[in-house]
Amino acid sequence: MTFSVLAAVAVAAGLLALVLAIFLIQARGRIAAGQRQADQRAIELDSLRAEYQALAEERARLQADCARLAPLQVDLREKTDEAQALAVRLERAVTELSEERRRSEDKLAVLQEARGQLTEQFKNLAQEILEDKSRRFTDQNKTNLEALLNPLREQIGGFQKRVEDVYDKESRDRVSLLKEIHTLRDLNQTIAVDAVNLTNALKGQTRTQGVWGEMVLERVLEQSGLQKDREYELQVSVSSETGRQRPDAIVHLPDGKDVVIDAKVSLTAYERYASAPDDLTRTQALREHVASLRAHIRGLGDRNYQLLPGVRSLDFVLLFVPIEPAYMEALRAEPALFTEALERNIGLVSPSTLLTTLRMIQNVWRFEHQSRNAQEIARRAGDLYDKFVGFVQDLDAVDSRLASTRNAFDAARNKLVSGRGNLVKRAEDLKALGVEASKSLPAALLDQAQAELAAPEPDGSAAGAHPQT
Repeated sequence: MTFSVLAAVAVAAGLLALVLAIFLIQARGRIAAGQRQADQRAIELDSLRAEYQALAEERARLQADCARLAPLQVDLREKTDEAQALAVRLERAVTELSEERRRSEDKLAVLQEARGQLTEQFKNLAQEILEDKSRRFTDQNKTNLEALLNPLREQIGGFQKRVEDVYDKESRDRVSLLKEIHTLRDLNQTIAVDAVNLTNALKGQTRTQGVWGEMVLERVLEQSGLQKDREYELQVSVSSETGRQRPDAIVHLPDGKDVVIDAKVSLTAYERYASAPDDLTRTQALREHVASLRAHIRGLGDRNYQLLPGVRSLDFVLLFVPIEPAYMEALRAEPALFTEALERNIGLVSPSTLLTTLRMIQNVWRFEHQSRNAQEIARRAGDLYDKFVGFVQDLDAVDSRLASTRNAFDAARNKLVSGRGNLVKRAEDLKALGVEASKSLPAALLDQAQAELAAPEPDGSAAGAHPQT
């Protein structure tokens, strides 16, 4: 019994322990789940608190924005009211502008129509006046106008003929220049032969050679067509700081510049070269000829002719070699001689090259003279045109005075014969009353006054057109 009880108690205790264990396990599970839920709730609570904090901050910011926007809303309402008022005024102004534009267009249409009518009337009136004035002016002044214009026509014809003559002369001069250039080679050859012969005759006489070089230079200048003492001068004496200088020739240019030419070159060595019996002597003489030219170039460069007072020379001086072969042989033997001369502001020239240069200068002078003649012709033509303009102005003044005189004459004649109280009628009325007179008015004048009196006058014209007192 006791064992049974104990066994029952043990079973009951075991069952109770089992139940308790199960309950404990379940309780632990519920506690764990509750803890997890609590943790989740804590996390959610923290999140809600963060959201609440953010919402609180956002609310505070929005409240601050609302506080700032409050005056802006008031200002916006005021601006909106003003805009609405301006819109109303603008609409009213647009309406008024449209109405004013319509009225302006109507006025413009009326004015344009009136302008067209006035323009047409003015054209007709102007045409009538112009035709009448032109007819009277032509009839009254045709003879006088022709008498005045004939000298003008003759002067214009002379001017045209002179211009044509100038261009014809220029064409002839060009043809002549071309022919002279074609014959230049033969002429230079003749000069060269004469120069060689004369050089042989003047062998060893340096002073005489210089004079002869000046003679050849003068001959070339004469053949160039330039005018002596006007476009070139010979042996001009000029004082300078180093004493008196005497260039052989000074050629003037149209632009106020000068070209200085020196012809005092020694040809003694060249004469030996030309008459040398063998090549060795000829070679030695040619070297001496080149050396003589080089020495003369240096001496001429030291003279500085281009810096002489009163001489408006170019930056270089021409060194004239009067014999063409002497010039050519020197440059053939020493080609750098020409460059050396240029470096010292000296240009080497022979009769042919100098004559060509002078012919070019002569052509420049010819064109300059033609230009001056053309300028003189243009000046005289301008004076003639000014005279013609003055003549036309005088004719306009005469026309105005004639028109004024005609108007005054018409007004006086109207008073004489027009209207019921014209002077002719009054004079005849006085004569009819018994006034003694030894003469009578012309019958034609009486008839005209009677016709004017009998003619019907337009309404209002008798009172306003020609009042008679």
